[in-house]
Amino acid sequence: MHIHTPACTCFIIPSSMLRKLAVQADDAERQRLLEQMERSAFLRGQRAASGLAAPGLQVAPGVKHRTVYDAHHGTRLPGKLVRTETAAPVADAAVNEAFDGAGTTYDFYLQVLHRNSIDGRGMGIDSSVHYSKSFNNAFWNGRQMVYGDGDGKLFTGFTRALDVIAHELTHGVTQYTVPGGGLVYDGQSGALNESVSDVFGSIVKQWHLKQTVKKADWLIGAGIMTPAVGHALRSMADPGNTALTWSGDDQPGTMQGYVDGGDVHTNSGIPNHAFYLAAMKLGGHSWDKAGPIWYQALPLLHPDATFAEAAQATVKAAELRHGVGSAEAAAVQGAWHEVGVG
Repeated sequence: MHIHTPACTCFIIPSSMLRKLAVQADDAERQRLLEQMERSAFLRGQRAASGLAAPGLQVAPGVKHRTVYDAHHGTRLPGKLVRTETAAPVADAAVNEAFDGAGTTYDFYLQVLHRNSIDGRGMGIDSSVHYSKSFNNAFWNGRQMVYGDGDGKLFTGFTRALDVIAHELTHGVTQYTVPGGGLVYDGQSGALNESVSDVFGSIVKQWHLKQTVKKADWLIGAGIMTPAVGHALRSMADPGNTALTWSGDDQPGTMQGYVDGGDVHTNSGIPNHAFYLAAMKLGGHSWDKAGPIWYQALPLLHPDATFAEAAQATVKAAELRHGVGSAEAAAVQGAWHEVGVG
């Protein structure tokens, strides 16, 4: 077992991606990317040293409590308060997008999964926009959401993508739902941590757009990067397909391509693809059957959970929801089997 802290500072853009982009960049851009990687490493260490987040404001189910702050391109959080739950939209699009995305994610968890906010107890959702200068990332730091603006050359901003917002907030859901404080951000448990966020990031986007599993694009992060970089960060339907994502996409879709010691964002392609396959087998909307099964599996995991244990937990959740020997349980088991797990 790892000695670990429960919560993580979890970034949407992996350091490995920034590193690959830095190799191709001009001197000034390379320097900026390397500095951002250094800052990300510092933030991860800072978060790891500070333990679990203090509980947020506790409110009744259905009562949102969103606040958005402006970091004014600095790194002190949260920054200046610029929008609260009762305030009208402001002139700053990033503020409104962060506010609306948090609201849609909150509504999904409440209406579909009957969860009262991120921690299940009505926690307020705090967000800070305009973090640092030309910062090419967004992250959940165990307490709140933080968004950079992107540099305009590689990334164009992170608040406009609902799946990015829901992905990052779901790191908080995992933190508060998996017994022991979440999934350790390393190895297979780290890849599962990333995958759970991709799963619910995609489902929230599909729910908002009212898309069936067949109509959905199953892309993560479409719209946050410039055409010079690519179209999306990851594809759950076809991990590693650079024509759908970006030139450096190295995600495997099955255990055959598993990377020993690989980045958690890389190996997350395997459980991502398992969810996609399960959702396609179950049909309809991803939030009708597949999503609730994955959600019900979270409390059955432990901080160091492996892919095999995640497969067992999701099959168990399907059996609890639909019965032992059910078509749903068979679909979930079959999906994991197709990616080489179990």
